[in-house]
Amino acid sequence: MSPAATDEEAPMSKPTAGKPKFSLAEARERIDAIDRNIQGLIAERAQWAQQVGKAKGALKAAVDYYRPEREAQVLRRVVDRNEGPLSNEEMVRLFREIMSACLAQQEPLKIGFLGPEGTFSEQAARKHFGHSSHGLPLGSIEEVFQEVEAGNADFGVVPVENSGQGTIQVTLDMFLTSDLKICGEVELRVHQYLLSRSGRVEDIERVYSHPQSLAQCKSWLRQHLPNAERVPVSSNAEAARRARNADDAAAIAGESAGLVYGLKPVAGPVEDRPDNTTRFLVLGRELFPPSGNDRTSVLVFVKDQPGALAHVLGPLAEHDVTMNRIESRPAHGRKWQYAFFIDISGHVEDEAVRAALEEMSPFARRIKILGSYPVAVP
Repeated sequence: MSPAATDEEAPMSKPTAGKPKFSLAEARERIDAIDRNIQGLIAERAQWAQQVGKAKGALKAAVDYYRPEREAQVLRRVVDRNEGPLSNEEMVRLFREIMSACLAQQEPLKIGFLGPEGTFSEQAARKHFGHSSHGLPLGSIEEVFQEVEAGNADFGVVPVENSGQGTIQVTLDMFLTSDLKICGEVELRVHQYLLSRSGRVEDIERVYSHPQSLAQCKSWLRQHLPNAERVPVSSNAEAARRARNADDAAAIAGESAGLVYGLKPVAGPVEDRPDNTTRFLVLGRELFPPSGNDRTSVLVFVKDQPGALAHVLGPLAEHDVTMNRIESRPAHGRKWQYAFFIDISGHVEDEAVRAALEEMSPFARRIKILGSYPVAVP
């Protein structure tokens, strides 16, 4: 665009509360002018994104252009600048889609997630990577890891914990043997709906859902469908796929799954906790630089000696590093030995984090850095 602003590009007065100053026709005319400016600026942004790609030189694939720390910084500035009336969440979503479209000019990112189509994992993948990425629905969390490791997917998105039901153990167990790195996280507010072909609660004799979702809705089910059989399946989308074949079956899933599989909402939201949120991890093949507001995940295999865990955690407090979470799992290959998954604030390149990890080493059999990544943007 030319540095000199045209009349159309000149700053426009904002409407104020109270009596309208403009007629409907004038308001629409202003909106049309703003839309033309927005479209021009998006096109200009896309051109500069192309220049960034050229400046990086001839790279192998779209994954080589993606910088999660840079995206996190851009989105945080969006939140800081936002003065309404749109919410932070809406503004972040809009800018995420713009960045997704600009990145896809090189080549769409291939994102593996727990399928089939319509799962919460797909929603998390779209929330983090935008709709210009190419989704790869996969049959299990293990398969998501495998496809990213093999290079068939650029990144993967897997659930790791729910605010009410705790950890998804299969995800943690995969890190015991996988060399993949965590390069992002997504927090998704989860609303569960009871869906069926007929839309009649009195027809329902069995309810399909993922075990985590059944647990998230157990009080509601006990109160409203005490005699219905509860059938755990691999995903909520798979539950919806099965429920569409019989009038006496229902699924607990997200609204999007109902739209995909042609089911009617019977009731919802039906989750027991109003703050029901699932955290997802973004899997990649490398570590990325700091974004300025990061989290580091480590896997610590402690030595079999008195006070081993206390010795391991002590350096965190000494260096003023906050521990956000700790979880133990049996270590593969060693009976009655345990590994500890620990989330801490900061990036592995931060001086305090680096010093704390170094001081942990003498008290651990092994410390594995799972990833340092931007904290989820609100």
